[in-house]
Amino acid sequence: MIYSRIYGGLGNQLFQYAASRAVSLRTGTDLLLDTRLAPEGSHWAFALDHFNINARIAEPSDLPPNKYKLIRYALWRTFGRHPKFMRENGLGYQEAIAKAPDDTYLHGYFQSERYFADVLDLLEDELRIVTPPDKQNAEYAKRIANAGHTVSLHMRRGDYLGTPKSSATYATCDEAYYLRALQQLSQGGHDLKVFVFSDDPDWVRANLRLPYDMTAVGHNGPDKHYEDLRLMSYCNDHIIANSTFSWWGGWLDRRPEARVVGPAKWFNDPKLANPDILPDRWITV
Repeated sequence: MIYSRIYGGLGNQLFQYAASRAVSLRTGTDLLLDTRLAPEGSHWAFALDHFNINARIAEPSDLPPNKYKLIRYALWRTFGRHPKFMRENGLGYQEAIAKAPDDTYLHGYFQSERYFADVLDLLEDELRIVTPPDKQNAEYAKRIANAGHTVSLHMRRGDYLGTPKSSATYATCDEAYYLRALQQLSQGGHDLKVFVFSDDPDWVRANLRLPYDMTAVGHNGPDKHYEDLRLMSYCNDHIIANSTFSWWGGWLDRRPEARVVGPAKWFNDPKLANPDILPDRWITV
């Protein structure tokens, strides 16, 4: 059995699933998901059930001690052998994680396609969104399909700008970044139709000015974030923010001709870096 701790937003949960599922495929074992840090009703609730995942949600009896049982938890992490705790060391790709043996409990973000690139033929199907779209999103999908050459553009504002700590940690993709990215995609005479996805659509409508036909998408709330991911993936090309959420919006478009533009600067904190977060085939701006 391979165990995976699931926590954080949907983008992080998808990376955690993809990396740990790849390990389970390499070891020929099943995958067990520890969702105790993604409780129902919370801001970071478990959301992988909207995808075609191949894993079992763990029961309490399946799992090592809860982190709130401090002594037992510390003893397990330090000396435990079943399962063996393994945490990523830093943010880039780590071969030790990818080659973890059976009976390993994986803890980390694992934000790189390199963790699962060798099993894409299997994972592409498991990472499909299977929850049917509601009527409004089905209509939006038709609108995107009929709009011409479309670009999904993700602008993340709320939690990155909300506190001094967040601002010090994460870079903010400004208007200049998006204009440079759009210029890259417009080469060849493409008349772009830009669909902007954001956690602050009202700000986008009031403040973002682009020299392209632009639509701010803001009808899906936090409980339907997977609907935004699906709509993003329907566009022809993609401009992501420094966000694992929009990373997956671009990645879920599996057409080989789709172009994805990502920011060269992901963090403001000089101590943080992940050289493996953007696949080599993507465009860096």
